[in-house]
Amino acid sequence: MFWTEFCKADLLLTTVVFLPLAGVLLLLVVPSRSHGTLRWLALAVMLAGFAVSLRLLDGFEAGNGGMQFTVKVPWIERYGICYHLGVDGISLFLVLLTTFLGPVVVLSTWTAITNKVKSFMILLLLLQCGMLGAFVSLDMVLFYIFWEVMLIPMYLLIGVWGHEGRIYAAVKFVLYTMLGSLLMLVGFIYLFRVGGSTDLLVLYGKQIPVKAQYLLFLSFALAFAIKVPMFPFHTWLPDAHVEAPTAGSVLLAAVLLKMGTYGFLRFAMPLFPVASEYFSPYICVLAVIGIIYGALVAMVQPDLKKLVAYSSISHLGFVMLGLYALGSGGSGGGIYGISGGIYQMLNHGISTGALFLIVGILYERRHTRLIENFGGLSARVPVLAFFFMVATLSSIGLPGLNGFVGEFLILLGVYGGPHSGFVFFAASGVVLSAVYMLWMFRRVMFGRIVHPENETMRDLGFREVLVLLPLTVMMFVMGLFPGIFLQRIQPAVEKFIEDYQEKTAAVQQAGPLTDPLAGVSFDRESSE
Repeated sequence: MFWTEFCKADLLLTTVVFLPLAGVLLLLVVPSRSHGTLRWLALAVMLAGFAVSLRLLDGFEAGNGGMQFTVKVPWIERYGICYHLGVDGISLFLVLLTTFLGPVVVLSTWTAITNKVKSFMILLLLLQCGMLGAFVSLDMVLFYIFWEVMLIPMYLLIGVWGHEGRIYAAVKFVLYTMLGSLLMLVGFIYLFRVGGSTDLLVLYGKQIPVKAQYLLFLSFALAFAIKVPMFPFHTWLPDAHVEAPTAGSVLLAAVLLKMGTYGFLRFAMPLFPVASEYFSPYICVLAVIGIIYGALVAMVQPDLKKLVAYSSISHLGFVMLGLYALGSGGSGGGIYGISGGIYQMLNHGISTGALFLIVGILYERRHTRLIENFGGLSARVPVLAFFFMVATLSSIGLPGLNGFVGEFLILLGVYGGPHSGFVFFAASGVVLSAVYMLWMFRRVMFGRIVHPENETMRDLGFREVLVLLPLTVMMFVMGLFPGIFLQRIQPAVEKFIEDYQEKTAAVQQAGPLTDPLAGVSFDRESSE
């Protein structure tokens, strides 16, 4: 039954998701010693995945805020579990970001990974499959499977190919993530009992019992907050970034962290709007703390990679603030804030991914990441200095580059919403990011050459230019032509806000809740 229905379904999304898995099967038959063949085959699979994913962009209806390219096939019929995939304006560009970075990441490993190349490439492809599947899954069980699939490859990438403290960082990453996964699983089980379905679109149409929403929201929100990571659940991130190989750091920053912010948009907010409304001021406070805290800690880091890692905490604080600019009952600022939050997810993936790649290139040449060991490099490596400068300016939100659009929309959305007081604190994060990023760039690229090793540093080669050039081009494209992205993002955001308003308005008509967590009920009957 499953196979018959599956063969009739639209297979575009399925191809995008499982093409990396097909690549794994091809790599398994290649001898482990054939490093060149393994690298080229992995690169070819990633390029094919990106090419196929572009068909999503080509066929996507810009004015349609609903799910597109959907496939729904009964899977475990006894429990109503389906193989259900789809994309909308919220997930479309996250899928494209993932496939776009795939070839870039493989190219970056060409000389950096020389041992266990076959295993490394297989893990990269498995991770790619898990990330793509999570972004397009519309069934809770399917989403949870892909969510867990991502965990093991990243754990092994850090633990096997990482640096000196890799075991500690890998175990810490797994423990934090597994805690979040278990909380989310408990929430899924309760939600299945309350809503009577694992299908996300079906659950969107149900009014979850109000008092149940608060505990369900907490179980989901904590899982996603750890993944973002939001302050104070961030402590695993710097260790994981610093110890991971460059490819792992790029995927962790550019894609895996977005699973948390995406989870809030896809699950926590639309399923539990009343609870989301109730906790929104607290989330905004934590987001602002993360913005300022991440920037201040980044400012005093002696290690380049750790500086970029802490900058991620600050930037993702902006994303969370934008998502919760919606505020009370949904406001005009909500469209700007949420659209800006989604745009900033993409920006962070491009800019921070480029910064981690540059740090990796510097480490390959000097085998150090300490800022004090550099200085005066611009005269010796002008091409690298150019790419580094653009990535730095993109990260601080220079107008004309991608970072500016996202931050501007978020600040505009927050200022137009019920939490407008937070905009002044968030704006200080923009200033602080300019301080630590420009100071770091000056110390690395300008000044006198103190260390003799820097005198002979070679500039970028052709392959390294190919790694950084696509990201740099995208920084300008997203900065100068944001309409290409926003005209596809905003209809989905408008539909999201409309549904959110309808659900919260229906509950508000029944009167305010005096004690939201008292007498929590998980009565399935009351949701129907």
